[in-house]
Amino acid sequence: MTVSTSESKYKYIGTRPVRQDGLDKVTGRARFAADLNLPGMQHGIVVRSPHAHAKIVSIDTSKAEAMPGVKAVITAADFPALDPKNPLANISANLMARDKVLYEGHVVAAVAAETRSQARKAAAAVEVQYETLPHVLTVDEAMADGAVVLNEGVITRNAEPPATEPSNVSARTAAERGDLDAGFADADVVIEHEFTTVPVHQGYIEPHAAVADTKQDQTTNIWCSSQGHFRVQSQTAGMLGWEVSQVKVEPAEIGGGFGGKTTIYVEPLAAKLSEKSGRPVKIVMSRDEVFRATGPTSGTKIRVKIGAKNDGTLTAAEAWLAYESGAFPGIWAMLGSWCVFACYDVPNQKVEAFDVLVNKPVCIAYRAPSAPMAAFATETVLDEIAREIGMDPLELRLKNCAKEGDMGPMGAPHPRIGLKETLEAIRDSDHYQSDRPEGIGRGVAAGFWFNIGEQSSAQVTLNANGTAVVATGSPDIGGSRASMSLMAAETLGIEPGRIQPVVGDTDSVGFTDTTEGSRTTFASGMAVTEACKNLIEKLRARAAKMWECEVDEVEWADGEARHTKGENDALPLAAITGAAAKTGGPIAATASVNARGAGAGFSAQVCDLSVDQETGMTTIKRWTTAQDAGTAIHPSYVEGQMQGGVVQGIGWALNEEYIHNADGVMENPGFLDYRVPVASDLPMIDTIVVEVPNPFHPYGVRGVGEVGIVPPIACIANAVNDVAGVRIRNLPISPVRILSALTNGNGNS
Repeated sequence: MTVSTSESKYKYIGTRPVRQDGLDKVTGRARFAADLNLPGMQHGIVVRSPHAHAKIVSIDTSKAEAMPGVKAVITAADFPALDPKNPLANISANLMARDKVLYEGHVVAAVAAETRSQARKAAAAVEVQYETLPHVLTVDEAMADGAVVLNEGVITRNAEPPATEPSNVSARTAAERGDLDAGFADADVVIEHEFTTVPVHQGYIEPHAAVADTKQDQTTNIWCSSQGHFRVQSQTAGMLGWEVSQVKVEPAEIGGGFGGKTTIYVEPLAAKLSEKSGRPVKIVMSRDEVFRATGPTSGTKIRVKIGAKNDGTLTAAEAWLAYESGAFPGIWAMLGSWCVFACYDVPNQKVEAFDVLVNKPVCIAYRAPSAPMAAFATETVLDEIAREIGMDPLELRLKNCAKEGDMGPMGAPHPRIGLKETLEAIRDSDHYQSDRPEGIGRGVAAGFWFNIGEQSSAQVTLNANGTAVVATGSPDIGGSRASMSLMAAETLGIEPGRIQPVVGDTDSVGFTDTTEGSRTTFASGMAVTEACKNLIEKLRARAAKMWECEVDEVEWADGEARHTKGENDALPLAAITGAAAKTGGPIAATASVNARGAGAGFSAQVCDLSVDQETGMTTIKRWTTAQDAGTAIHPSYVEGQMQGGVVQGIGWALNEEYIHNADGVMENPGFLDYRVPVASDLPMIDTIVVEVPNPFHPYGVRGVGEVGIVPPIACIANAVNDVAGVRIRNLPISPVRILSALTNGNGNS
């Protein structure tokens, strides 16, 4: 179902053509990084720390180097020591431990051999002596007085008062507006609670993989699974101490990412092993390695306090947030501080957030990073306020929802946004209007993600037969090839089937930022549209030459050149491209943009569920999600993104968690014990695509890939309370936790 604020004026945008890469993917012909095999290729295996925190006393690689088939062994000594002020210093130290290891799974060495079996045996023969150190695994432990400090060089940024001593708190973010005390004094109801969440993984099916072929002139070709091959290029070059021009990266197909493949893990290791061995080297992570050593999302501790009048007007809101960033500093608390109250117009508010180092893998983005945890707290407290004052929870949100002109979370007024429309779509849906059967609880929640623009490039080349090739630098992880072809088709006025979208390597297309932040359809689509407009100007000039008239006499419409004076018959695209050799040669155009004005994304959701009073087992019965897409370029893929976000949010709420023992060792590094939802766990997820066009995009696009994961945790928590009468404020909302709350009769866990 699509709810639009205006009638569609597009011919191709909003249609649902089959995606160009679909056949190869469903038949198994698509090539992923692990599928590539080169002549003479060696296999790389990484040696990882078994300890959560330990000094590296010594590393002896001699036995490994002497083993059959072994061609190269590397340690930190093979990489340049980067200045601590270098932005890549922490990335480099994460990929290869220096003086000490900071989490279980931290890399200490890597080997390359002729077979994986030989490489595994050689890796096991690398002798590392450790001196174990105390470790911290939660924000409470890390922030406690006297806690062991992970990094003596970390002094809290923006601390108040200014920090002078090393700390596990890497940064503080704070913002305040209005008069908080007056706002709470004006409230009839004030509710405050504390919430905790634990790290969860993105759960992509394809593990990290890369093949590197380093030549004697110290240039390397890398094939890898990544959301951003230009970032792979720059980060790999930086870690190796090379120029960016020495590294060429070719993007393979990507088997899921969700933010987890926006950085490097194995590419520089493969490149260095290839350099030392003189052979191409492939490294493919095991699932165990993916869980132990690649970025989960943050564990958090959040306190939220909200005041409201009896008529539902929110008067004040205060939040204190602490986000784990893993073993190195991150930006996750800052993002959480932007999102915690972003859905609502609260005149008086204060937010204080802290990024905290712990002995766990470095946290990395996961679909609207930091926002789901913040929404869990805010949306749960709002639900309690609605119950306290006897108000419908959706009406409470509608009464206070952010709208155009209200102050946004980053200090600027909102442009045209669609939160109100998404809330209304849920309110008016058959789901929300339906009666609930006995034993079914219903929960609602809303969510925000700010989306980003950044840099994108595109090239559009015309073939002699009037078909087109659209090349961008954005890896396709959600159907963006189809979206690019639809926007190109709309701009040029030709059928989408006559356009071939491709993802170019770092040598063949202009610089493009990573596929993240729901930016690709927005920013790369803007570059494609601009390139097509440039192409149209060239086509008009070619038509003018063919007609021997002025360019001003040529207009472009519906895929053909038309003579405004009517003296010449229209020239279809194929007629112009077919004569290109006689009018100036091949016809192509490029565009590069630094996109601004990414429209904020909002989602509102409602779920129905049951709770088994004897086991605490939760069963999702029905789910509806509404989301503002701005303009749904390809509605099928918008709906798919919405449903995917909900599914991952359900897993995050009910099942998923990193479990560490007392030694800081992860105990569930596999899909058997780390359980993600499967089809049998889920109902059909109904989608309502709301279209409130973004005024800053030629086709009104807003990002849709992330905000869908934000409301589900709170949605489920509110529904559980509705049916079972218990408030679960610590994730996951597992059967054990629900049963404990039911049994203890304390109404909270």
